[in-house]
Amino acid sequence: MQRLLVTLPTPAANLALDEALLDWAEATDPRSELLRVWESPTPMVVVGRSSRVGQEVDAQACAARGIPILRRSSGGAAIVAGPGCLMYAVVLSYELRPELRDIRAAHEFVLGRLVAELEPQLPTVRLGGTSDVVLVGRDESRRKFSGNSLRAKRSHLLYHGTLLYAFDLQLITTCLRMPRRQPDYRASRSHADFVTNLPLSRHALELAIMAAWPTTDELADWPRELVANLVESRFSRDDWNLVFGRETDPS
Repeated sequence: MQRLLVTLPTPAANLALDEALLDWAEATDPRSELLRVWESPTPMVVVGRSSRVGQEVDAQACAARGIPILRRSSGGAAIVAGPGCLMYAVVLSYELRPELRDIRAAHEFVLGRLVAELEPQLPTVRLGGTSDVVLVGRDESRRKFSGNSLRAKRSHLLYHGTLLYAFDLQLITTCLRMPRRQPDYRASRSHADFVTNLPLSRHALELAIMAAWPTTDELADWPRELVANLVESRFSRDDWNLVFGRETDPS
């Protein structure tokens, strides 16, 4: 597995790079695997591939604060990211790991590795719902600090997610509506009562991710032209970011 520790200047380019790495692996080597770690320098809202923006996001509040709304190619619901939210992505080979074609197994495998590396420092870290990682409090309530999603293609899987450690949590309340679908463990709690920052530094989180996904070397180059094409064709366009299928969002 190779690593890429690159953050690009814009939210659109950063989302495009995750997808470009998946497409690049598909086109080059069925056994290639990659790890990317990055952190957006500015706040952004990222909705899932099938999200309806009007149902999940307060678009007016985002516009008032100059926070862009973008759509990723993987599933799941809307998230808010930015400074204090570490992002990671792994591109995994089905030839090397055929068991990951089972989506539930993929979630458990990737997040299980992350939990195993965080647990020595955070003994109450656990998996939550389908694709969350949480801290368990003394009252047994679970507070989410990591949301994750995946995209499967022919020979590879892209798995990526968030790790809150010094994030402005008020932005989540400001930008996101209460989700219509919630994991049982959320128990209808507000964003403020449901999410939390980890009591760890960015450096400590980077070390945990690197330990979960040992790499051999730095990726010598990354697919710049493909990133630019994806930004132009998808991630900079309202008809990709704000529209679900052919139906304009009722926002």
